[in-house]
Amino acid sequence: MISLKILINSKISQEHVEKIISGFPAVEVVQTENPQEAEKFVRDADVLITWWSNFQVAFLDSPRLRWVHALSAGVDGFLLPSILEGKVLLTNSRGIHGIPISEHVFALMLAFSRGLNHFARHQAQKKWQRVTLTELRGKTLGIVGMGSIGSEIARLGAAFGMRVMAVKRSPGPAPEGVNRVVGTEGMEMVLKESDYLVLAVPLTPETRGMIGAAQLEQMKPTAVLINIARGEVVQEEQLVAALQQGVIAGAGLDVFETEPLPADSPLWQLENCIITPHCAALSPQYMTRAIDLFCRNLDAFLQGEPMPTLVDPGRGY
Repeated sequence: MISLKILINSKISQEHVEKIISGFPAVEVVQTENPQEAEKFVRDADVLITWWSNFQVAFLDSPRLRWVHALSAGVDGFLLPSILEGKVLLTNSRGIHGIPISEHVFALMLAFSRGLNHFARHQAQKKWQRVTLTELRGKTLGIVGMGSIGSEIARLGAAFGMRVMAVKRSPGPAPEGVNRVVGTEGMEMVLKESDYLVLAVPLTPETRGMIGAAQLEQMKPTAVLINIARGEVVQEEQLVAALQQGVIAGAGLDVFETEPLPADSPLWQLENCIITPHCAALSPQYMTRAIDLFCRNLDAFLQGEPMPTLVDPGRGY
């Protein structure tokens, strides 16, 4: 007897569909990438597994829908009245991104420290020319946000011999690899001391626009900003000005206020900016980890137990 109907309106392999079905025989799973079919199937669905890019606000009007599972960690786009009022549960995929995103962060940091951004341009110009190179060892790494992603970045930072400082909403004992943890009141100190500042926070009313001209001016002129959080965490126009004027040395950006990044954005032309197309989390293991996590949430849901990645709508994560 079918007890729960699940709609997946995103691309997913049959292997991953079978993972859900084999673990929960009383569950029916429907998968489609067709928006019109999704509109029809969601009317009878209890659970929706989706990306924000495939999500439709009208889905929340479906009478049976009780739970939305986001395949991403960020859920800012899902915080709509039905979810904010608790009529529909929201879980996310936090906790599965630490490995690929932390490696992406260090790829960006190493690109700056070892001059790879310069050498890529030189190669295209067939130009044999050295530039000044530095090391990560001994440098100060500031991390804003200490969820699973920030924690993995800190662990790698310690392995590279960096001094790691972290800003955390609710500071406590220093996690593995972190030399010092401060609350938001310590943000100014971290800005001033960091050689590399990594933003790893969710997008909430408190974090929207948290890095602007005033914060950039507190950073070292040799510092590099890395943003793998959300584009709106940084005031992009102010960042462009800071990069153009040498207020900071560089920026490695995977996220932007508008995505895809418009062709007329001045960021494309800046030699001290490395751009990647919101891909830091991508990995061949991504969907396997995401479905494993969904199954843990599903088991808890069916047992009436706390769901591991239930989002607190009030906090936005």
